[in-house]
Amino acid sequence: MPELLAHAGRHYAIQFHYALPDDAWCVELSEAVPAPVAWAEFPNAETHLPGAAFLVAVIPDEDPDLEPTIHIHSHDEHVVPYEITRWFMEHVAQQVERCRIAFEQGEAEAVE
Repeated sequence: MPELLAHAGRHYAIQFHYALPDDAWCVELSEAVPAPVAWAEFPNAETHLPGAAFLVAVIPDEDPDLEPTIHIHSHDEHVVPYEITRWFMEHVAQQVERCRIAFEQGEAEAVE
């Protein structure tokens, strides 16, 4: 489920997914787009959905020697407000921490 945030009249979305070929978690930032009008009939329906990601953090979780990286995907120029960048990077930092803890716990279990 994406996380949405409105800022200065625009909507942004963060979503997570696992990229098997990279053995890594991805945290994606996009500008959110309006949900289909037909969804308005349903209670608790999302009003916005993630658009095309323009910032993607790739966080390896199988090899602790690989560093997380940020990839910029854009055909157009995107201006990302500071508060949105901070919000995105907080999610990235939390995911990096989760991956490192999980790796350390897996290493400890393998030794036992």
